[in-house]
Amino acid sequence: MQVYRYMDIGTAKATSKQRGEVVHHLLDLTDPDDDFDVTRWACAARAVLADIEARGSVALLVGGSGLYVQALLDGLEPPGRWPEIAAELEEEPDTERLYRRLELVDPLGASRMEPTNRRRVIRALEATLGSGRPFSSFGPGLGSYPPTSWHLAGLWLPRPVVAERISLRLQSMLAEGFVEEVRTLLERPQGWSRTARQALGYRELAAHLESDVPLGQAVALAESHTRRFSVRQRSWWRRDPRIAWYETAENPLALADAILRDWKRR
Repeated sequence: MQVYRYMDIGTAKATSKQRGEVVHHLLDLTDPDDDFDVTRWACAARAVLADIEARGSVALLVGGSGLYVQALLDGLEPPGRWPEIAAELEEEPDTERLYRRLELVDPLGASRMEPTNRRRVIRALEATLGSGRPFSSFGPGLGSYPPTSWHLAGLWLPRPVVAERISLRLQSMLAEGFVEEVRTLLERPQGWSRTARQALGYRELAAHLESDVPLGQAVALAESHTRRFSVRQRSWWRRDPRIAWYETAENPLALADAILRDWKRR
């Protein structure tokens, strides 16, 4: 979500001071009315990496967006998009019926997902019908972890610590003007893309501003949704056997020395 301009506070984007101390890339690539996707992000990331390596430097890739990171590390090539087909599929309210349809046209792809995962079922059908080839033919799936030249480090904190940090960060964002940031986005005449509007915190505060949801309720929902997202992040990354995990119950900055020491050894 940090690719979007004007979405600074709620994405915890690096400040101007921080960017002056350490060069950051892939920030502010497009406007919030753009439906930016993983294919475009991976293409931009590869171009940045090539430039960094040409200068003899090393990139540090930071973030928890599993699909985006894995697309870059493992060279995933997601299929294109066919919005008209996706819109037609969305009109079918019965996810089970959509899944049965997917089983007919791509049984292997269907076997790789839960029948109740509506978003993945529709995406697989969209790609299969739009491209004329099974969704499963675009790669072995996200459960494949081939060898990589990247050194992967994961930070593991106890869940209560993560929950507390989420709450404190959200309160800090609100104090910095998060509500006003969302109000400014809603007032943009160009509109707000479906992708950008789904950002955690933004969608809940948008409901507060557009639908009279009480601010306290919107904030509580944002916190709850973020906690649930953090659990899904942990599950996603825990499956990757290539990651070396570093655990602490304190400030994760305390792990920096150990991570750097292991990285230099490798």
